[in-house]
Amino acid sequence: MSRLRALAALAALTLTGALLAVIPSTAASAAACATPWQSAAVYTSGMQVSHNGRNYQAKWWTQSEAPPGNTGVWQDLGACGGSTPPPSGSTCNHPNWIAGTWYPAGSIVRYTNGRYYIAEHDNPGYDPIISTWYWDPYTCSGTPPTSSPPPTNPGAFVVSEAQFNQMFPGRNSFYTYSGLINALSAYPAFARTGGATVQRQEAAAFLANVYHETGGLVHIVEQNTANYPHYCDSGQSYGCPAGQAAYYGRGPIQLSWNFNYNAAGNALGLPLLTNPWLVQNDAAVAWKTAIWYWMTQNGPGTMTAHHAMVTGAGFGQTIRSINGSIECNGGNPAQVQNRVTRYQQFVGILGVPAGANLYC
Repeated sequence: MSRLRALAALAALTLTGALLAVIPSTAASAAACATPWQSAAVYTSGMQVSHNGRNYQAKWWTQSEAPPGNTGVWQDLGACGGSTPPPSGSTCNHPNWIAGTWYPAGSIVRYTNGRYYIAEHDNPGYDPIISTWYWDPYTCSGTPPTSSPPPTNPGAFVVSEAQFNQMFPGRNSFYTYSGLINALSAYPAFARTGGATVQRQEAAAFLANVYHETGGLVHIVEQNTANYPHYCDSGQSYGCPAGQAAYYGRGPIQLSWNFNYNAAGNALGLPLLTNPWLVQNDAAVAWKTAIWYWMTQNGPGTMTAHHAMVTGAGFGQTIRSINGSIECNGGNPAQVQNRVTRYQQFVGILGVPAGANLYC
């Protein structure tokens, strides 16, 4: 028996030596996987997790951002324990994606292009080819059932893609039409209230203000970086967990301040207070925050912009709800005129009159 044990030990030693000759020293990082990353967990500097077969270490406080992330918070420590096995049910019999449907992490759907995607994070039916923070491409085997064709685009909108491109000929490629279509599910009443004329007037009013706020959908983030540290209201109970200078203007209506990110995130079911960068990294999220403000916030005005357009209060009241304390009542007539001129141009493209009460 002792001779057998000696031979076994010699064989093991020989095998180990062979492996050491082939595997580089960095392979030590693949020995074991850390605790799997969880979207609801809070991670602080130095904490380690595993995700998709790799280990990561947090550089600072983070929550809901899956490694490797897009803010630099996660340090890649290398492969661990082999690759993560695919979820169960890897054959191509997964349901069609439906906008507005709640998908928990791990859900697999068939998109309109016939391809499959897996939810990296819980989400309320975001578009898989736009919201890449929430969805990853997924490979499965087999042939999809012929009785389940890819779904058609469910996002009917009174502005066609051709009209959108006409309105924003020089737009940044980040601001996609499909991102806007995807965002409509958050507030179904947007540009769908009242008759056809009112719906087109509201869409034109929204897009005219968006044009003014972003220089024609060119700017994704606020250009004056010196303002960035000013948007943290430390008096709020939740503070500024993403950092003092993290709540600068982003997106089509340049969402800013920690309390606006908190309110928009709560309304949309997104972690915007802890990860405000979502607004500049995900087109659908950016559009959703703009529609959230339009539909729910009075700002410095007395009514929401949506209410102003569907009740006949007029385009001037949309200006007041967005930037009225600075522009209205003679504050900056040139800026007001720029918005009005753009609105008149856009209703012309959509073939409807501008209506009354254009100024504030």
